[in-house]
Amino acid sequence: MRKTYFTPGPAELFPTVERHYQAAFEQQLGSISHRSQKFRDIYKHTVEQLRILMNVPETNGIFFTGSATEIWERLIQNTVEHESFHLVNGSFSKKFYDFSVDLNKFAHKFEKPFGEGFDNAEVTVPEYAELICTTANETSSGVQMRPAEIHKLKRANKDKFICVDMVSSAPYPDLDFNIIDSAFFSVQKSFGMPAGLGCWIVNPSMLEKAERMKTHENQIGTYHNLPSLFKNFSKFETPETPNVMGIYVLGKVAEDMNNIGIETIRKQTEKKAKVLYDFAEKCDFLDIFVKNPDHRSQTVVVVNVKEKSAADIIKQVQTDANMVIGSGYGDFKATQLRIANFAAVNLEQVETLVEALRKV
Repeated sequence: MRKTYFTPGPAELFPTVERHYQAAFEQQLGSISHRSQKFRDIYKHTVEQLRILMNVPETNGIFFTGSATEIWERLIQNTVEHESFHLVNGSFSKKFYDFSVDLNKFAHKFEKPFGEGFDNAEVTVPEYAELICTTANETSSGVQMRPAEIHKLKRANKDKFICVDMVSSAPYPDLDFNIIDSAFFSVQKSFGMPAGLGCWIVNPSMLEKAERMKTHENQIGTYHNLPSLFKNFSKFETPETPNVMGIYVLGKVAEDMNNIGIETIRKQTEKKAKVLYDFAEKCDFLDIFVKNPDHRSQTVVVVNVKEKSAADIIKQVQTDANMVIGSGYGDFKATQLRIANFAAVNLEQVETLVEALRKV
């Protein structure tokens, strides 16, 4: 009997993923050249489906990397000459900040305790910061920053770039790509695919900045710098041999999601999240970690465990219901549960999980 994974990444595979990989093997896509017309058609199809799904303007480039972690580095290399600014409220937003420090930039941060979120009104961006780094969904702590607040932050700082880490929430957030400058995700979470592919959405203004920096002898990276990525993207090619099968399957999953409809996916996500939060609120041995409802993630539900052991709960749910839920992150591993609420799991599965937890 197959397990159902409610882990926050790698996560449950989207129901059609296996079929799409089988089709990829039948077409021998693992052996084709990334300079072939076949690959260009695959890249183009994936871009078209992502544009529809996430409402990405035609002017924006959509690039593929090895991971979202790589994109942290590329963003800083290509858009920050001197100073970056980071909203930090969990382990991953902190690592993004650390990357900027490691790249010898002057990195500012506005940091909040684990489990607390941000609203635009409380954020003051340093005068000389060139890039504002936000996180739509902090995977480690289950905190979201609402799209409206991200949009307000950009409108208040029009002279600065703003990027959005949407690794564990894409395509759920309704981001306006005519307002924000960049966003990125990896495929092993909400898109329900095996790991090994990052996706980076970038507007032309960032390319212009990277080209100026390169002219001024700044180090903007090599094969995955923005001038190289944009140049190859114009032909639906990549600078290097990419994860061809991953790009193919992402395009097919995005197409499947478009057939469902992004608004339907969003409503389903919110309905499932409500089931999980309502149960946690009434449960004797669980407590919702993020106290402000506006800041509670819709895609990664984090709860404190009272009296019982998180490891024991995880083990019992897997034994009784063949469902795998995630432990807390880092220092919270033993005292929290992280329950992924991605598009790959349906309402019936969430309700089955709740019943399994009820019996613990």
